[in-house]
Amino acid sequence: MRGHPERLSSRKGVVEHPFGTIKRGMDQGYFLMKTTVKVRTELKLTMLAYNMKRVMNIVGVSKMIEALAGC
Repeated sequence: MRGHPERLSSRKGVVEHPFGTIKRGMDQGYFLMKTTVKVRTELKLTMLAYNMKRVMNIVGVSKMIEALAGC
């Protein structure tokens, strides 16, 4: 970032928003599990929930169900 400070605002808008949403909006401010394997699993489940929530908001529940049924 030192070489390209103009990219910082773009990074904040793209990268930091999901983490803030997960931390505050989904009440995941800290991990409940211990050990690396369990924390990774907890993080993956949280990311899955976040991504499914985004898909439902963007394309709608019915289209998401149709797409999942086609898998």
